Amino acid sequence: MEIKRFVGGILEANGYVVSEGNDCYIIDPGYKPGVFTKYVKKQGLQPLGILLTHHHSDHTGAAALTAKNLDCPLLLHRADCDMYGEPVDVYLEGGESLRLGEERITVLHTPGHTKGSVCFMFPKSRVCFTGDTVFNVDLGRTDLSDGSEEEMRESILRVVNRWAGDVMIYPGHGDHCTMKTVRKINQEFLDIVRKG
Repeated sequence: MEIKRFVGGILEANGYVVSEGNDCYIIDPGYKPGVFTKYVKKQGLQPLGILLTHHHSDHTGAAALTAKNLDCPLLLHRADCDMYGEPVDVYLEGGESLRLGEERITVLHTPGHTKGSVCFMFPKSRVCFTGDTVFNVDLGRTDLSDGSEEEMRESILRVVNRWAGDVMIYPGHGDHCTMKTVRKINQEFLDIVRKG
């Protein structure tokens, strides 16, 4: 599996193209749809869809046009669709299993940053795309319009804290790291886990 990261905008949001063989998914194309379109076409990839971790524009701003340019479906959790405001092709609920080559992608509902925040887990490759749920050194904000500190706490305890130390997280901002590193340097994560 190959992962290509693109960083865009004033908030330096991460967008990704994840490919195996000729197939790929685009995750959180927030800026410059041409960048994603050009890369996918230059690599000769077949896009299976655009996966959105949540509705915020720094992660979705280029999604609709990228989907149109590449003629592929847009996937977003149902709870974030109204806030997103663009047509969505597939409404996620959490628990879905998608396929990319030999990979099965599990959709994990992790509300807190938004009501419909999700993470995309690739169990075979031990990789998870976490959006704005968990970063290397902190957690996503919960003080925005549909954020919830309590829901974030539950998502960390019920979902994220169950990931093994060798799982590599690819967040919506900043650099990737292992969960082992998260458990060493992410104080917000540690505070929630210690309080239980």
